[in-house]
Amino acid sequence: MSVIKIENLTFSYYGYVNPIFEEVTFYFDTNWKTGLIGRNGIGKSTLFRLLLGEEEYQGEISKSVEFIKFPPDISDTSKTVIELFKELTKDVGEWRLLRELNLLDIDESLIYREFETLSKGEQTKILLAILFTNEKDFLLIDEPTNHLDIEGRKIVSEYLKSKKGFLLISHDRDFLDGCINHVISINRSSIDVQAGNFTSWYQNKMMRDSFEITQNERLKKDIKRLREASKQSKSWSDKIEKTKKGVKISGVKPDKGYIGHQSAKMMKKSKNLENRQNKAIEAKQKLLKDIDTKESLLINCLQHHKDTLISVSNLSAYYGEKQILSNLSFEINQGDILAIYGKNGSGKSTLIKILSGLNNNYSGEIKLASNLKISYIPQNTSDLHGSLVKYIKNKEADETLCKTILRKLDFSRELFEMDMQNYSDGQKKKVLLSISLSKPAHLFIWDEPLNYIDVISRIQIEEIIKESKPTLVFVEHDGRFVEDVANKIIYL
Repeated sequence: MSVIKIENLTFSYYGYVNPIFEEVTFYFDTNWKTGLIGRNGIGKSTLFRLLLGEEEYQGEISKSVEFIKFPPDISDTSKTVIELFKELTKDVGEWRLLRELNLLDIDESLIYREFETLSKGEQTKILLAILFTNEKDFLLIDEPTNHLDIEGRKIVSEYLKSKKGFLLISHDRDFLDGCINHVISINRSSIDVQAGNFTSWYQNKMMRDSFEITQNERLKKDIKRLREASKQSKSWSDKIEKTKKGVKISGVKPDKGYIGHQSAKMMKKSKNLENRQNKAIEAKQKLLKDIDTKESLLINCLQHHKDTLISVSNLSAYYGEKQILSNLSFEINQGDILAIYGKNGSGKSTLIKILSGLNNNYSGEIKLASNLKISYIPQNTSDLHGSLVKYIKNKEADETLCKTILRKLDFSRELFEMDMQNYSDGQKKKVLLSISLSKPAHLFIWDEPLNYIDVISRIQIEEIIKESKPTLVFVEHDGRFVEDVANKIIYL
């Protein structure tokens, strides 16, 4: 057993108004399978960099293990897997790598392939296998699910469950439930550590938040009452002061000889009362919790006069010389929430782009209802740079509505003024989501909309879909999200 202690940790990025961490203290055990949970941009990846010694900080981090990050930095992706294994490990026998690959259901022959020729999912599994051969090291695993399909996520979750300990950032609830036994949650003003998986942590959070919201409301009422009493005390004090100076108040003619002594006593009493009330207000304000509330989102759905929005007949498509879609026929009707399922490389994104009008390289027939308005979210966020406001205008979206949705998704106001290239991947994805949700549309088409999006925001998106019942076609590997919202599935 080895304990990692973080004591009085304080860190801020240059130019940021508020620190990311301020005098934070907590600990966790290297035998724990720990999930690190928190909103996008709240400091999860920053904590990894601090543990790895990549940033300067105040405070102390005590450890007796070496931290290793996933994904590792790879100098040359043209090297074979076995060459990378020797580069990333320290005198580890190849048999260990073969054992790990077997646990991850990876063909051993891939170790002789060049790394860059492998699929993203294969790369993820192989890198995890390589890093876990260093049994004395402690892995910091940053979002391993982003390139894994649903089946791949199940395999990797089972694999991690078999390991001794790690610290894991992931936003996939089923994935977390399958492999962790502790949670570290980074909140706005604190860090909590508790035993259990994601589901037990979230249930506890909901109960705690409900209690603290009730407490906050009571404290706010107390503060309001004290402020009103303080104003009355100040008014009383001012009147006494004027009377002492010989000013006629409410028809009372002052007697300076008598009032001079009395007013000084009353003035002191009034000031003491006012000071006590102000101290009580200050004390109660310190008790107010900065609770991470989950606000309802907005979506701009339009109703079409036709029930069938898209009709697809005998659709086939190729990727290079490989046929990936073959004679697909289906309809998308109003109210359908259609999930497109399939392994990586099965043609999900190709189908999404064809339905969105972004890929015309297919055979078969696609009929769209007249004047159909489509709101599309791409996988890629690489074009997000420069001004947020200009980007929203270029996409012909409503700026006020977009910003309102972003604020509900825990976007801080200072992000509105930053260059988008400095956003985290999750924050970039939220920009795309806010634009799609704010644009009036009959049909929403989303290609992996939840990549990099934090857990709480995922739940918010689920809730607005279930409440508003838009017509939606999407690709997503978050199994719980699919189960919760889809009423129709296409398996490729």
